[in-house]
Amino acid sequence: MGADRPADKTASTSVAIDALIAKRWSPRAFDHAKPVSHAQLISLFEAARWAPSCFGDEPWRYIAWDRGRDEAGWQKAFACLSPGNQQWVKNAPLLLASIAGSEFSQSGKPNRWAQHDTGAASENLVLQAASLGLAAHQMGGFDKEKLIAAFGIPSGFTPMAMIAIGYQASPDLLPPDYKARELASRTRKSLGEKFFEGEWGAPMTMTGLPD
Repeated sequence: MGADRPADKTASTSVAIDALIAKRWSPRAFDHAKPVSHAQLISLFEAARWAPSCFGDEPWRYIAWDRGRDEAGWQKAFACLSPGNQQWVKNAPLLLASIAGSEFSQSGKPNRWAQHDTGAASENLVLQAASLGLAAHQMGGFDKEKLIAAFGIPSGFTPMAMIAIGYQASPDLLPPDYKARELASRTRKSLGEKFFEGEWGAPMTMTGLPD
């Protein structure tokens, strides 16, 4: 894998899975000169809109900051990121925030599934990004209270993640430590360590797989 071109880190899976899922990962090297179109942004949000949610409540909210259309807004959102994330997000043309409501819209009762459902919407969004040839990287490294204050997010809504989106670029653009992460192999723990069958701790059976 040459460092002079975008890294390809398609997952090496134990059994075949959909190519789009295997292809999706979280790069840090973005092409600062290549914008994400407004039509592409709408496509990302449309994918998120069709995620499943408890009682169909759709508890998610998203805010988008397109650097080409709103430089000041993008910079204000960028300022909410941790210093480490700012080192590489500086090249991303599009920033999003995913936000979860805490109550069901119809009853006003607490919705303990809201954050789960917002995560499902974000997974739809990043898979759609991959299908469009875009890279998406979700981040927990940001100042939640600063984001709330800067953009008037009301009480009862919790920022969950910031998401950088753009076109993938060469790892050579990154500082050395981030470049090493960009080029490192992707790994996951074995299925049996995290996925159980029948009871807690009983590893998923892996017999009967195709050769």
